[in-house]
Amino acid sequence: MHLVMILTAVAVACWIRSQGHESPGRWIVRWRRSLFLFLFPPLLIFMTVIALVCMGPKGKMGHWQAGWLGYVISLSLLVFFAFICIHLAWQGWQSVKSAQKCPQIVIDGKKTRILSTQALFAGQIGFWRPELVISQGMVNTLSPEHLQTVIAHEKGHYHYRDTFWFFWLGWVRNCTSWLPNTDDLWQELLALRELRADAHAALQVDPLLLAESLLLVVSDMSVNTGILCAALGTSGSDRLEQRIEALLTPPEPNPKLSLQSWQQFIWAFIPLITVIFHT
Repeated sequence: MHLVMILTAVAVACWIRSQGHESPGRWIVRWRRSLFLFLFPPLLIFMTVIALVCMGPKGKMGHWQAGWLGYVISLSLLVFFAFICIHLAWQGWQSVKSAQKCPQIVIDGKKTRILSTQALFAGQIGFWRPELVISQGMVNTLSPEHLQTVIAHEKGHYHYRDTFWFFWLGWVRNCTSWLPNTDDLWQELLALRELRADAHAALQVDPLLLAESLLLVVSDMSVNTGILCAALGTSGSDRLEQRIEALLTPPEPNPKLSLQSWQQFIWAFIPLITVIFHT
């Protein structure tokens, strides 16, 4: 019975993911669709293996006999997921400690770590309360006005706690990288994250200046952003045209995700209900 539940969960997850990742339209529509396709299938698998571990290797569910094979597979998957989480947390902690070794100055009223490299880099590094890190090359290359737009963009990442949420989304990505369209959906979420931070910055600075900063920086950004980092050019130069176009058009409001938008994820917890039928 356990093995049947695992195979069913994997089949449903693959089917949902195979529905495609293209989601044209407004930012919030694209975000909701991409987040659902990215997060729901792994969540369904996670809940299934948790339910099976809670059931144990013995007992019955109706006329179906539980067995050791499904239980061992589920327990092994949980251990594997936990190992990946610890590994990513260690990498993130290393990035944070490395950033904390950089000297700190104040730029445009914001405490900033200065990275000793001529490469162009700007990003938030940390977990829930990240620090702004800007390379010396960025400070030397950009004018004060353009540098202000870069800081405004990074304030957007801080406002939305992108380093925190994308750490967990990155963990999900690593755990279930074998599911269809994982990389495509991940890149889409990164692009939407940057569009959201751009929109937040455009409310504080001249969007045209921010677009100019993107042209100067993104195409030349060569620093590896790594874990627990939300950098100016994370989405890559292939998304640059999309970001510039969004900045040059009238801004759309960025509504907060309501409780209703999360209701569709409740279905992923159905496997937990099966625990009460296990005897």
